[in-house]
Amino acid sequence: MSSERQSANAGGYLLLLLPPLFWAGNVVLARGVADLIPPVAMSFLRWAGALLFIAPFTLRQVWRDRRALVAGWGNLVLTSLFGIASFNTLLYTATQTTTALNCALMQSVMPVAIIVCCFFLYGDRINLAQGVGVLLCSFGAAWIVLHGNLQTLVRLDFVEGDLLMLIAIIAYALYSALLRRRPQVHPLSFLTVTIALGTLALVPLFLWELSRVAFPPLDFKVGASLLYVALFPSIAAYLCWNRGVELLGANRAGLFINLIPVFAAGMAVLFLGESFRLYHLVGIMLVLAGMVLFQRAAKG
Repeated sequence: MSSERQSANAGGYLLLLLPPLFWAGNVVLARGVADLIPPVAMSFLRWAGALLFIAPFTLRQVWRDRRALVAGWGNLVLTSLFGIASFNTLLYTATQTTTALNCALMQSVMPVAIIVCCFFLYGDRINLAQGVGVLLCSFGAAWIVLHGNLQTLVRLDFVEGDLLMLIAIIAYALYSALLRRRPQVHPLSFLTVTIALGTLALVPLFLWELSRVAFPPLDFKVGASLLYVALFPSIAAYLCWNRGVELLGANRAGLFINLIPVFAAGMAVLFLGESFRLYHLVGIMLVLAGMVLFQRAAKG
């Protein structure tokens, strides 16, 4: 491997350490303010805030990239719907009925979902050992959803938030896989346009929610929460994630999603008083073992 390639890989690994940290904080914070900020409002105000922050610095670059952006409008629409509008709205809705720890731990299945999406979209194949790794990851995620009780399958006693998180995971896996086809434009142009389109897509849902529930109170806690989610899980995390996927590929980058439970577990226990139970530990160990096996087999 050339020194330039090694340097690019190292840079990608460093970049990909930040998104799971910021996203873990996002999950814990979303659970903490679930009673104050409705889920669609949380998602819409997050992205609208991010757009207000980033647009003054990026509009000139967006204008320079306008031809390539128009040519790649189909990819922009899909990535905006899956990665901006759908994923976060579903995640915030899930936190209304499940724990922050569960939301974070269940995201450990996302690398598997990314692999599956890359297979169907691009024909990327895996070998037998990698397949075993995928099964381990899937079983680990299922163990978390079932709360360590297989009888839940018989009773179909799923928590609504857990099922919503599974749908959210599929949406973000599609977003990550589609990054391979993104227009060849500056990263800030791509991020600005996808945020703008995703925010626009949320407007009807936001107005519908406002007709049913009150607008969140404009106090310090709400303001600080929205400021955090607009800056860190949105702008900073997405810039790092998009670049990391570009450098390492979606499948390899997906491994870093497994750091979300590590960060979130400490945050949830520390700030929300949630309990870390045995089924959480078993589930995450299975997922991590599966991903390690997958990566080792990929190098073999």
